[in-house]
Amino acid sequence: MLETILARLGLPLLISTISKALGKIDNQAAQTASESLKKVEHAIANGAISVEQAAEANRHIEELAKYESEKLREINTSLRAEILSDDKYVRRMRPTFGYLMALTWAVQMFAIAFIMVFETEKASLVIQAVESLSGIWAVGLSVLGIYVYKRSEDKKTIR
Repeated sequence: MLETILARLGLPLLISTISKALGKIDNQAAQTASESLKKVEHAIANGAISVEQAAEANRHIEELAKYESEKLREINTSLRAEILSDDKYVRRMRPTFGYLMALTWAVQMFAIAFIMVFETEKASLVIQAVESLSGIWAVGLSVLGIYVYKRSEDKKTIR
């Protein structure tokens, strides 16, 4: 009985919600995914996908959610250990990284501005070179963003 309810609510509801959300995105891949999910939703409603198969999918979703939750708990534990550490380097690693990122960004931007103003003929070459650094900056700024977010979250829980 419970499996039937879960099979009728859990997976179908998730599929329907995601399908509708993707259907509102103006992107071919999102539209294709939305249509595919509508077909799966229709197959569940018409019994082409059995209650047992839907229940198995629900169990798999629960396992994935449990795994993600455990992973986040582990990350949170390590960040809290860093905050409570008596080692000054460990405690200052995030601010040091942030300051280094800001300094590096500022040096790069001043160099680009200098080239654009005083050596204009080299500007296109420098802009192309900077463009090739976008992957490195994306990683560094993403890490910094996570650091800032987690530190803000930690300050809320400490008070």
